[in-house]
Amino acid sequence: MQEALDILQKYWKYDQFRSLQKEIIDSVLSGQDTFALMPTGGGKSLCFQVPAMMQEGICLVISPLVALMKDQVANLQKRDIKAIAMTGGIQSDEMINLLDNCQFGNYKFLYLSPERLQSDWILERIKNLPISLIAIDEAHCVSQWGHDFRPAYLKISQLKAHFPTIPFLALTASATDRVQEDVITQLRLENPVIFQKSFARENIAYMVFAIEDKLFRIEQILQKNPQPSIIYVRNRKSCLDVSSQLQSLGFKATYYHGGLSSKEKDKNMQLWMNEEVQVIVATNAFGMGIDKANVKTVIHIQLPENLENYYQEAGRAGRNGEKAFAVLLTSPSDSLQAEGQFIAVLPDKNFLTTMYVKLCNYFQIAYGEGIDEQFSFNLNHFCAQYKFPILKVYNAMQFLDRQGILTLSQEFSEKVMVQFIIPSKEVIRYMSLNTSDEPIILALLRTYSGVHDVPAALNLPLLAKKANTTENAVAQLLLKLKDKGVIDYQAKSNDATLIFNEVREDERTINRVSKYLENQNKLKTEQLKSVLNYVNDKDTCKSRLILNYFGETKTENCGICSYCIQQTKPETNTVSLAKKILALLKTEPLNSREIQFLTKNSADDIIFALQQLLDHDVIIVKPNNQYTLKQILK
Repeated sequence: MQEALDILQKYWKYDQFRSLQKEIIDSVLSGQDTFALMPTGGGKSLCFQVPAMMQEGICLVISPLVALMKDQVANLQKRDIKAIAMTGGIQSDEMINLLDNCQFGNYKFLYLSPERLQSDWILERIKNLPISLIAIDEAHCVSQWGHDFRPAYLKISQLKAHFPTIPFLALTASATDRVQEDVITQLRLENPVIFQKSFARENIAYMVFAIEDKLFRIEQILQKNPQPSIIYVRNRKSCLDVSSQLQSLGFKATYYHGGLSSKEKDKNMQLWMNEEVQVIVATNAFGMGIDKANVKTVIHIQLPENLENYYQEAGRAGRNGEKAFAVLLTSPSDSLQAEGQFIAVLPDKNFLTTMYVKLCNYFQIAYGEGIDEQFSFNLNHFCAQYKFPILKVYNAMQFLDRQGILTLSQEFSEKVMVQFIIPSKEVIRYMSLNTSDEPIILALLRTYSGVHDVPAALNLPLLAKKANTTENAVAQLLLKLKDKGVIDYQAKSNDATLIFNEVREDERTINRVSKYLENQNKLKTEQLKSVLNYVNDKDTCKSRLILNYFGETKTENCGICSYCIQQTKPETNTVSLAKKILALLKTEPLNSREIQFLTKNSADDIIFALQQLLDHDVIIVKPNNQYTLKQILK
């Protein structure tokens, strides 16, 4: 195992492996099919990256997450390790070049989405590659009981027939026992060695607080814990709002969501990573591939969709082993909001069929046509035209994306259209006078042969690659050529890019996947019930509730979660405080912040006492979040 440690030290600068990494690597190197369940932060990627570096050939990595693939490839390339990702939006000719590079260019890693395996010609090319290991990331997607099931993952098992002696490594951070068994069956893993790291995170205090003034509680938490923090919200607007509110309170904060350009994402993330700001307010688009060890607090101010996602997001705290906090702030209306946001907006089969037909009509795709066609897509405009509810349409499109029927790119994109407006000989003259611009212009002319006659939509990453330069350098030169009157240049921002992966067949298309839709809707309903149980259960340790959900039985309480802390509070203090609160409420209704100010007690003590009074039906909460005596209201 010394060779593996040498590889780890040489490329990743770590002196030792984390728990289970060494054992998983040993299993893979011995040729065994392996299933690894490692909670977030456990270092799953090294479990296939290290053994791949120890063997001849290429490691094939199958992942559904474009952002994670890009991040891992970029990190490997920084370490001078040759890696390629075949993500969405890449044209066939470029994919051929990438696969040629894999076959003849001594590459070590090929990342691709499971949908790519549905193309016969890609599968044929992969069969001819010197594959040494096949790693399936986010393996819970293989199971229809997994929280992000994708039927395209079922195709992976076909690789078994072509690579019978190559070990498969299935990796996931969240899988119940039922999902684990299903993954092993669907991937046809042969006598797999199973490694399961406990979901217990002894240094994380899971806190659930029922409170009406969430911003005030956030302010208290951040003042008490000034280290790096993440606040998760449900939508882009909340990112901006909460970030602005925190800045007005004197905190250094930024935000991150899927609608930002790559440049803005990188800028905001680096501000937080470099600790120029304390807080990053983010949607669930933030987190994949982020490994910041000293995050002290992760705060959710709305209920999560499921405990799998919550566990992963909360688990970004405390990776340095020091005590950290995963805080979930709730208010009385959150349960109804969550049901409206997650359950009421689930599309049924009839809605899915109607939406799909209208979508094809919207882009004027005839029956039996449309495969591989790509369009700019504005979700709001489409929903307004057909009077569809936006969230329901979004969920329907997400479902079709997971089934591989559509590909919906939610990343900010800029469509650049270019046409030369001077004669060819003048372009040649320009290059002779500006030799530093020549590589990019030549790449442009060779890639888009008709660019003199009609405007061409440019693929900036491809041009940058062919010219051996950066995207930014290409963009800067295009603006320069525009200013000099060499080209006509237009840039248009798109909300999203939509690709149709199949011919239009209306009901036949939807009927084929409707059983998965029914299973998905049932699963999401069950998952939300588990979230509500986690929030509302006042008689069980929060850490134990999470462990029980993932199939672990633990008899001892954690001692640091919100439930355990409540159990250590002296009863006499609570009774005394409750009497003080009742005396105040006899005079006038008050909110929790006012009660805290008047009693001079801590926010935790106030919330606990108020909860006790609510549980005993002595007080109630008014619509304006003020507490009052029940008999006075009557």
